[in-house]
Formats: sequence, C-alpha cells, structure tokens
Amino acid sequence: MEVKIGIADSSRELVVNSTQSVDEVEKQARSAFEEGGNSTFELVDEKGRKFLIQANKITYIEIGPADFRKVGFAAL
Repeated sequence: MEVKIGIADSSRELVVNSTQSVDEVEKQARSAFEEGGNSTFELVDEKGRKFLIQANKITYIEIGPADFRKVGFAAL
C-alpha cells in the first residue's frame, strides 16, 4: 500500500510503500492527531525502515493501493 504524507513548510510530499493495512495506518494517524501536542505518527515501510513524523506538521495523509508500473516493451 502507498501512503502519501504532506508536511507543513515543505514543497514535497513523503511517499512510503508500506505492508501495513489501511486500517492500521488510519488508526495510527487518528490516534496521533487526537493526542495533539508533540505526538508522533509512526509508519514502517516495506524494507522495515521506520518513519516518525510530528503529527502537528502533517497537513494530509493519502492512503491507497500501490501504483505498480510495468517496465518493458509491449507489442502493438
């Protein structure tokens, strides 16, 4: 699954491919937003790397299926 995170004061978004389910990511995000203050949103990618983002710096989170692009040539 692909997670796109908009960060305040940044022109680029953070894109993470994660093995976590949509429900897990949504639950973690809602929990971080509800806690407020200096809470963090934690996300683990497919390679096991951990991302910790301050919840009050997140402008949006987009959760959806990964966009796998085919590489190669096709006969027309």
